[in-house]
Amino acid sequence: MTELLKVVGLSKRFGGVKANEDISFDARKGEILGIIGPNGAGKSTLFDLLTGYQEPDSGTVVLNGHTITGMRPDRISRMGVGRTFQKLKPFPDLTLIENVMVGALARTSNIREARDQALEAIAFVDLLAKRHSFARELSTGQRKRLELARALATGPRLLLLDEVTGGVDQKTIPGLIDLVQALRGRGITILTIEHNMQVVMEVSDRILALQFGKRIAFGLPDAVRSDPHVVDAYLGSADAA
Repeated sequence: MTELLKVVGLSKRFGGVKANEDISFDARKGEILGIIGPNGAGKSTLFDLLTGYQEPDSGTVVLNGHTITGMRPDRISRMGVGRTFQKLKPFPDLTLIENVMVGALARTSNIREARDQALEAIAFVDLLAKRHSFARELSTGQRKRLELARALATGPRLLLLDEVTGGVDQKTIPGLIDLVQALRGRGITILTIEHNMQVVMEVSDRILALQFGKRIAFGLPDAVRSDPHVVDAYLGSADAA
């Protein structure tokens, strides 16, 4: 597969805290790349750096051959990078169509076109029957789907998913996994932060493992799962495990 994203030596400090330190990896077109690590490992900060919400202290981010390091989030979005957030913040008093049109308007100023794109994204995430409902009326699982639809409406080639299965009941998870696989089926490259190890091992082509802001493993799921550094990060002692 052809490389879409290349990250080299990405670092970010907050005072004396090294949130990310010299992180390097790549993501290939059409790949699902899982990102794992204990709380505080630097996963969400990494997403902030990739999408322009934070500017790195050092390192480079290259998207499809173009350096996007330090660009504003709106410019990065227009270059084809979409993102969902762990803390869901839809516009509660707007309908689903209106919420998703906010994403669509990032790439078009035509209201009718934005509405059509919003309806297409809503249908893709199987929420068309609720398109006129207010966002505040949705369940957590439905809000996850709404968040995906809003990101999808921006027309991403690279989509960053932050805890797409987090906070939902067990019966909702398979449908969300199917949705992630369907997004990949559309040719979208996906980076997904995930705490559910069963989920991330199931859906990912490769996995990047972080601890204390550093990369501790990167490769195929089985290799990462058995890596002593990863075992130690999750269980406290590779020998004991």
